Amino acid sequence: MIRPMSDPTNTAPQRPGGRAADALRPVRIETGAQKYAEGSALVSFGDTRVLVAASVERRVPAFLRDTGQGWVTGEYSMLPRATHTRSAREVSRGRPSGRTAEIQRLIGRSLRSVADLAALGEHTITVDCDVLQADGGTRTAAITGAYVALAQAVAGMVLTGDIGRWPLTAQVAAISAGVVRGVPVLDLEYVEDSEAAVDMNVVGTPGGRLIEVQGTGERRSFSREEMDRLIDLSLAGIERLGAIQREVLAPTMSEVEAALGKGDRTPAEPKPEGDAWGRP
Repeated sequence: MIRPMSDPTNTAPQRPGGRAADALRPVRIETGAQKYAEGSALVSFGDTRVLVAASVERRVPAFLRDTGQGWVTGEYSMLPRATHTRSAREVSRGRPSGRTAEIQRLIGRSLRSVADLAALGEHTITVDCDVLQADGGTRTAAITGAYVALAQAVAGMVLTGDIGRWPLTAQVAAISAGVVRGVPVLDLEYVEDSEAAVDMNVVGTPGGRLIEVQGTGERRSFSREEMDRLIDLSLAGIERLGAIQREVLAPTMSEVEAALGKGDRTPAEPKPEGDAWGRP
């Protein structure tokens, strides 16, 4: 059960900008951020900015061929000057870092948890999350924006008749929380994250269901009561993020509902083989 926001522990006078313990940073999601992607969004959580693009391909990984099921996966990267000092591009190292690989897997798991892969047919949707500027919470901002881009992409598939039913079973969003100077707080920015005694990332649905919880005692162990408080804060934050997602997707969803209300539609003609598979 989510504790009410009037809880007296919700005081954190030392937070940057005077934010309350249960307050999100200013959140903005701009759709249509990229011209060619089937779905895209520019997501801002305070000074953290992530560009997200969803791409649809008419093929699936080898282990899913001829199963009738689709696949959803994610990729993540950070631009060299997304942080205070320049970091080398991972392509120059020859492979992604362990952190990048872990975040990519988290994004993919989070999106697949709300996707009916059978409803996608044999399509793969890859959601690319590129961090333009990092000020804490890049993975949670990426997941929150990835859902919006994914929803736009599958909406296009419904509208063209490529798939016959809505394939997303719920919304998904994510937020960070932690214990900073003894106070449980929501949506940590970098200066808080760097000194947090306990750090947690929570992925869930706006309906209050958990998808993944990553919690770490950075400077000390933490109690079950503290863990519960952080999860309560996070689920309340996810509920608010879900409302923002619904608001930006409202025009798209109206089109989808109208199309689905018309019944069967003629599927779109397949793209030429070269366009479907890309350059060798």
